[in-house]
Amino acid sequence: MDVLAEAFRLIITLDEDLFEILWLSIRVSLIALVISVTLSLPLGTYLAITQFPGRKFCILLLNALMGMPPVVVGLMVYMLLSRSGPLGFLGLLYTPSAMIIAQVVLITPIITALAIQVIENLHQEYRDTFCSMGVTGRRAVAAYLVDARYALTTCILAGFGRAIAEVGAVIIVGGNIDHLTRVMTTAIALETSKGNLTLALSLGTVLLALSLLVNALVIGVREYAGKRQYA
Repeated sequence: MDVLAEAFRLIITLDEDLFEILWLSIRVSLIALVISVTLSLPLGTYLAITQFPGRKFCILLLNALMGMPPVVVGLMVYMLLSRSGPLGFLGLLYTPSAMIIAQVVLITPIITALAIQVIENLHQEYRDTFCSMGVTGRRAVAAYLVDARYALTTCILAGFGRAIAEVGAVIIVGGNIDHLTRVMTTAIALETSKGNLTLALSLGTVLLALSLLVNALVIGVREYAGKRQYA
């Protein structure tokens, strides 16, 4: 109980070390999310409404990448950014930028695959109507994105939830360096191994709260979209 009380004290008193780790975690995950969404929504929309040879294979590959182990993603990014790798000259390994890259690689297939399902359903529903009205190309894509905004928001929130909870990939490419690349998940693993349960528990509490918040937002968006649909 003393450990639990001390953990909550760190949160309530806005402990400097705790909130430094929290801010880095949120900043890295949000930047990764923005980059991933910028890539995922156009790609998902293209794959959903365009027929071309190899399309099914691309979708199959994306679905397979959704379940890729994070440590494998971390290893791939590590080899890419290491000194002997093709991007080693950038010096990004063991920096927040490397962690952002790893999270982008990890969550982009998830958001893209979910976006494909959403846009494809709309395309099947509206394709004939749009063709009869002469709505094609960018206008059709814009209409799909606007109509699917609530469903796509849940996809984006799912991506953020996956990114903020990631540990395997970011610890490989970030190195868990204090005051530089230490985020909530890697700090929890380290502090638990050191026996510092107070900081680990406080970080775990904050991470759990963030997870609950993301899930509450997903449910809220779905309920709001349902009410709008039947209003």
